[in-house]
Amino acid sequence: MAKRGAGKAQSREELEKLMSADMRAITAQADRIGRHFARSHQVSDNDFHALLHIMVAETAGAPLTLAQLRQRMGVSAAAITYLVDRMIDAGHIRREPDPADRRKALLRYEDSGLALAHTFFSPLGTHLRSAIADLPDKDLAAAHRVFTAMIASMSLFEEELCSLEKAAIAKSGRATTNRRRKAATHRAAQSSKRSGRASAAR
Repeated sequence: MAKRGAGKAQSREELEKLMSADMRAITAQADRIGRHFARSHQVSDNDFHALLHIMVAETAGAPLTLAQLRQRMGVSAAAITYLVDRMIDAGHIRREPDPADRRKALLRYEDSGLALAHTFFSPLGTHLRSAIADLPDKDLAAAHRVFTAMIASMSLFEEELCSLEKAAIAKSGRATTNRRRKAATHRAAQSSKRSGRASAAR
């Protein structure tokens, strides 16, 4: 299979477009593989994405709290509690006290859950090592720098989106409050007028 853009010198803009296309292709392919994992282990899409968030955070050395997982999943407090309890009952994850704040609990992978994921994804690791076997270490180091930069830019974009959502929610809340105040003022004015007319009639 021919590689995209192989065989000719490319401009910076073309290279950036290729990287963006590669990232989308990796994301789509990873999603399809994830769905295979979910189906083969009777795990729902929501559960799989939650497990993925938990694994990524744990691998990075920053395990998630329930609130952090809820934020990443974009679901209600009741929904995330039910989801986590279900995954704990299934033996995929466990809760551990947060050493930095005993009021909080960290979500950690159970050994059985890690073993299950390792068994499923090990062949992918074998294919990956085979695919990059002929690439020099300097290329792998450069690829790592590129991925790190792309992840950082995506994280920044996510933070901006969260800020916009919070601002929109706050604005909507203020607008609702103002409408209620205006409605209450209008009702009070109407009531005062009716009282005035009633007094005049007497």
